[in-house]
Amino acid sequence: MNTYNESELKQFCEKVLENMGMCKDYSEVVADSLIKANLEGTDSHGISRLPIYAKRFMDKRIKVNPDVKITKKAPSVLQVDGDNGLGHIVSWKAIKEGIDTAKETGTAAIGIRNSNHFGTASYFCQMACEENLACVGFTNSPPGIAPWGGKEAFFGTNPIAFGFPTGNDQPVIIDLSTSIAARGKIILAAKQGTEIPDDWAIDENGYPTKDPAAALNGSVLPLGGAKGAALALAVEILTGVLSGAAFGPHVKNLYDDNETENANVGHFFLLLDIEKFMDLSLFFSAIQNLLKEMKEVPKKPDAREIRYPGERRKRESDGRLLTGIKLSGNVEQDLKELGDKFNIPFPETISLDNSSKSLSI
Repeated sequence: MNTYNESELKQFCEKVLENMGMCKDYSEVVADSLIKANLEGTDSHGISRLPIYAKRFMDKRIKVNPDVKITKKAPSVLQVDGDNGLGHIVSWKAIKEGIDTAKETGTAAIGIRNSNHFGTASYFCQMACEENLACVGFTNSPPGIAPWGGKEAFFGTNPIAFGFPTGNDQPVIIDLSTSIAARGKIILAAKQGTEIPDDWAIDENGYPTKDPAAALNGSVLPLGGAKGAALALAVEILTGVLSGAAFGPHVKNLYDDNETENANVGHFFLLLDIEKFMDLSLFFSAIQNLLKEMKEVPKKPDAREIRYPGERRKRESDGRLLTGIKLSGNVEQDLKELGDKFNIPFPETISLDNSSKSLSI
C-alpha cells in the first residue's frame, strides 16, 4: 500500500467533482466526508467510493447538483426531497436546516427521501455536535440482510448513529451497522481480493462464506442475530416508510450497472438542543463524569484500556494526519484512471520519514 497526504487527496476529490460540473460548496462537502472517513479508519466509506459516484454522475443516475427541497411540515418536522442527489449533499443541507430548527424549537425530526448513499452517518452527527446538539441518524440501503431465518437479502445494512457533544474535541460518536459488518467493508474486500471472516455473511444457499463475492450475492448476517434483524426493520420503517423513500428490496443498488431506476434511499435524523433540556455546562460536567467513571471500571486481563465510542476515531484521525492515508493498489488504480479522464494528476506518494513535515496537522 502507498501513502498519501490527506489534503492532496481532498483536493483531488474536489477537482474531479468540479470537473463533472458540481458546484464548489457541494464538492467540498463530499470530499470532506470521504477523506474524513479515511482519516478515521473507515476506509470502506472513504475515497474508494469516488469512482462509483463519478460513474453514476456520468450515466445520469445521480444528479450532480440536486435541487434539494426542504419543507417544514410542523415547527419541529422537516420533510426533505433530495432530488436524486448524492446523500452527502442532501443530508448536509438537511442537517444545516435541522440545526436551525432544533435551536429554535428544541428538536428537529428530519425525514429524507429520494436520496442516495451518504457515506458515514457519523459525519452528520459530528456536524450536530459542533453546534452542541445531540443527534440520532439512520439510513436504509440496498438489500444486504436477510430477515431472521431467511437466506435472501431483504433489509439494508441500515446503520444507526448517535452523536453527543462532550465539551471537548472528542464527542461520543456511535456509528454502527445493523449487520455484523458494514456491506462497504465486504465491497472493499472484494475490490482488494481479500477474504472476510466466516461469521460475517452467508452465500446464496445460506451457508457461511469467506468469499466477499459470494457474500455480496448472498446476505450479510445481522448484528446480534434476531435482535439485529429487528433493528434493521425499525430503521427500514423510519427511513423508508415514514420518510416516503423506497424500502427493503425496492432500494436500488449503486453498484448494479444494469439498474436504471433511481435508488431512492431514505434517511432519518433527530436533533436535540441540549440547552433546551438543561444547562450546557451541567450536561458537559455530567457526561464527562459518566465517561470518566466508565473508563475506570476494572479491566479484563486482556484489555489495555476502556474507550468510549469516538475516541478511536479521534486518535486514528490524529495519527493519519501525521502519517498519511494508505490506499490499496486496486483503489489507487481506480482513482488514477478516474483522474486521467479529466486530466487531473493523482497525488504523489509520500515517504513516512518525511510525512510529519509534509502533512497538514
